[in-house]
Amino acid sequence: MANVELTSLAKLPTLSKLRKLELSDNIISGGLEVLAERCPNLTYLNLSGNKIKDLGTVEALQNLKNLKSLDLFNCEITNLEDYRDSIFELLQQITYLDGFDQEDNEAPDSEDDDDEEGDEDDDDEDEDEAGPPGEYEEEDDEDDGGSDLGEGEEEEEVGLSYLMKEEIQDEDDDDDYVEEGGDEEEEAEGVRGEKRKRDPEDEGEEEDD
Repeated sequence: MANVELTSLAKLPTLSKLRKLELSDNIISGGLEVLAERCPNLTYLNLSGNKIKDLGTVEALQNLKNLKSLDLFNCEITNLEDYRDSIFELLQQITYLDGFDQEDNEAPDSEDDDDEEGDEDDDDEDEDEAGPPGEYEEEDDEDDGGSDLGEGEEEEEVGLSYLMKEEIQDEDDDDDYVEEGGDEEEEAEGVRGEKRKRDPEDEGEEEDD
């Protein structure tokens, strides 16, 4: 809500989870107690460029217990003698005023802080996903060993079954050979018998002649 010619905070909605509020370059001159009622968890408040003139107006911000950074830059109150010391004494919960702490150390960029926190979270997630080194490698080795054993057993089974088939086929071939040999012997005996029958007949014919 920066630079919208806002004169009062009376219509500010309740935003209990709001942490950062930009109200710069408006015409606000008082009524800051509303902020503690509607936005109790504010940590950053920018009121720069408004019509705030005295410490009494700022005193209402004491109820913002979580407030860490306050910006009153370009407000008339900054022209007061010992302005910074007075604000830090009045609002002891804040760390930074107009971007600097009491020792004139500049406040870190909030975006950089968010990025650093995000990077740390990402690193933690990566570590969680990766897990302790060595666990997965051992599992892989075990799986490989199991698969090798399984292949060896299959080869043995295939070899045995193949040999069994070969032996069965050899036995069948031997039986066929014996049967074929027997048939040939029977045929030969039959031919001999016929010859023997014919011979007496031939002899009888010769005698008749």
